[in-house]
Amino acid sequence: MKHPLPAGGDVSRETLERLELFVQILSTWTRTVNLIARADQAQIWQRHIVDSLQLVRHIPPGLLRAFDLGSGGGMPGLVLAIASDVPFTLIESDQRKAAFLQEAARQTAAPVTVVNQRIEQAKLEPALLVTARALAPLSTLLALAAPLLLPGGTLLALKGRKAGIEIEDARHSWDMKLTRTQSMTDPDAAILTISEVQRVQNARKAATTAARPPTI
Repeated sequence: MKHPLPAGGDVSRETLERLELFVQILSTWTRTVNLIARADQAQIWQRHIVDSLQLVRHIPPGLLRAFDLGSGGGMPGLVLAIASDVPFTLIESDQRKAAFLQEAARQTAAPVTVVNQRIEQAKLEPALLVTARALAPLSTLLALAAPLLLPGGTLLALKGRKAGIEIEDARHSWDMKLTRTQSMTDPDAAILTISEVQRVQNARKAATTAARPPTI
């Protein structure tokens, strides 16, 4: 079966088989757990799998672990773990969705750990990569992601047509380095690559301290 993978996003036969198995599990569980919209069933590959896979090229090389926030139906975190073999910690507060993620990871042999907690309550060692898809407005997402990012780390966020508005709003509270890339699956959507995240007041305080002359 030929699937619409992103340009330059070819995967091995083994990876494709694992992704196909994941899609089967996702479709089965969606009958009883609200993982994806019923209307998306016929477009799972393009709307969910390929949408997640386009993040693979943005993953820093040599990454040892990463976080996915509000993993829900496994997009993008579980898909990325299958495609990249980077160990992901999937944080999901809903117990039934967490059970799905554990079962899908078991059957697909994905290198993931599932944490069934609210993101803000999870006590975890920070990592160099955090991902999220359709979780929260950017300003809120940054507040959730910042404690889990190591210095020099990156947040990859898949955003819809309101990305521009969310970016403008977030800049009132956050300083960041941000690159916006158009999604390959939706002309109205975008991939946000964000680093050097600091709250505005903290960034200003740091800048003021750096500008002070040394005391003698």
